[in-house]
Amino acid sequence: MRTRHAEALTAVSIMLAAIMQVLDTTIANVALPHMQGNLGASSEQITWVLTSYIVASAIMTLPVGYLAQRFGRRRLFLWSVGGFVLASMLCGQSNSLGEMVWWRLVQGVFGASLVPLSQATLLDTYPPEKHAAAMSIWGVSVMIGPILGPTLGGWLTEYYTWRWVFYINVPVGLLSLIGIYLFVDDSETRAQRFDARGFILLALAVAALQMLLDRGEQTDWFEALEIQFYAITVLLALYLFTVHMLTSRNRFLDPALFRDRNFLSGTVFIFVVGMVLLSTLALMPPFLQQWKGYPVITTGLILMPRGIGSMLTMILVSRLMKLIDPRLVILMGLGLASLALHLMAGFTLEVSQRDLIITGFLQGAGLGLVFVPVSALTYVTLAPHLRGDGTALFSLMRNLGSSIGVSLVMALLSRNMWINQQQLGARIQVPQELLETLPSTTELLGLPARAILEVTRQAAEIAYINNFELLTWVSVAAMPMVFMFSRPGRNNAALPAG
Repeated sequence: MRTRHAEALTAVSIMLAAIMQVLDTTIANVALPHMQGNLGASSEQITWVLTSYIVASAIMTLPVGYLAQRFGRRRLFLWSVGGFVLASMLCGQSNSLGEMVWWRLVQGVFGASLVPLSQATLLDTYPPEKHAAAMSIWGVSVMIGPILGPTLGGWLTEYYTWRWVFYINVPVGLLSLIGIYLFVDDSETRAQRFDARGFILLALAVAALQMLLDRGEQTDWFEALEIQFYAITVLLALYLFTVHMLTSRNRFLDPALFRDRNFLSGTVFIFVVGMVLLSTLALMPPFLQQWKGYPVITTGLILMPRGIGSMLTMILVSRLMKLIDPRLVILMGLGLASLALHLMAGFTLEVSQRDLIITGFLQGAGLGLVFVPVSALTYVTLAPHLRGDGTALFSLMRNLGSSIGVSLVMALLSRNMWINQQQLGARIQVPQELLETLPSTTELLGLPARAILEVTRQAAEIAYINNFELLTWVSVAAMPMVFMFSRPGRNNAALPAG
């Protein structure tokens, strides 16, 4: 029987590992312009720094369940944290784009297992009646990383150097490594064959989908042969994987995962949550920096209340779930997030910092109310021996939702801005009376430039409004999905009944 002291130290150790991994998905974004000059890369090439990490993480999330069963969860944890820390140091030492992309790939490979392992370890460390509290702890680490990443990355880049974006992982990783070694219990191991064919097919589908999403906006989507090739690869690989999973005895993913109603509902739901969460985070920095003219530090500070809102509700939500049906808590969270997005759909380029902070706090609070109950309900009926594969698939669906959401809103933003510019520009007419009153040709020459600038600003404003409206409807449309979860009072032994 583990003491509360040991449980707390275990939670802290694995939270540090999870925060470190998810932080690296966004912390490097604001440093890319500085890295571009030092590494001698073009604006298109420097995005490989992000793409290589995302693709490697997505692919290597898949075999986490098998590796944990084969080598033991504690041993895999130690190797993953150690490899991630070493790769982070080497990323900071890189002097060329090739070196940086290679070490980011390595960083993604080692970091892929940290989030699903942390979730599975917390579920096994805490007794069933404390699973809601455990998921609150885990949710704070997973949600707070992407939200605070731009703030921390901007501060480190501004006052130190972009290399500290990677060096910051070293002290955090070493503390996590010591804690895991001392406090995390090892799980039972069992020898089993690795389904190489299933892994290759699913990894191929995930990699092709990531490349489709990352390259689509740059190549005019399905007009390009490259994107068509990625799409065909995704569909074919998924079809072959499904046939293999249903007909082979040695399966990469146990079909029992998809027969569990709550787990299947949770993976679909977290996909939608991932779309809304990171899509907003992708839209806000360019809105604040490019169109509002805020510096990097100010942008990070304005985005910070979103993380504060998430932290507060995640701390309180486990107690709230003891009083009312967790599904109602999810509905409350979606309602708050939808309200915040609806208010954001009314933003103009003159929006005040007060409104930006309030809407960010409301959305963060709403997502905090959603994330913890969804995580707890997802695993409440799942057999313990399926948790390794389950947590890996859950993390994969969250990442895929985020990737698809970001790619969708950024593509729509670019396309809508272009359409709006054409439509607004066609309506610009300079009255003859105004032309006659201009005293010099200098003012006449300056008029079109000012008009073009104002048209561009108005086109961007409308494009952002359209995106926030879309995300509002996505959040509202997710509400009926809550009732896909089974009623906690009957089947939910792990959660306190209301």
